[in-house]
Amino acid sequence: MRGARRIEYLERDTYRQRRLRDAARILPVFATVLFFLPLFWDWQAAGGIRPSVLIVYLFGLWAALIALSALISHLIRFSDTDESDAPTEGDDG
Repeated sequence: MRGARRIEYLERDTYRQRRLRDAARILPVFATVLFFLPLFWDWQAAGGIRPSVLIVYLFGLWAALIALSALISHLIRFSDTDESDAPTEGDDG
């Protein structure tokens, strides 16, 4: 029998903070894919795609990505302040 595998659990806050940082790292890749998505649209379809639809899509995506990045940034900053405010061992006050 091989050595017993140790299962280490992370604290819930630490796990959440890591996942938020992962989301912040992957957001530019996700945004790039979404911005290039119109290149795969069928522009020669029966009615065709109007340029106004493309403009609304791009600006809507732009606004949504700004809001999403602001939310992730706020959540990361909020979780960082919780950790820094917590007393550590050896602190008297």
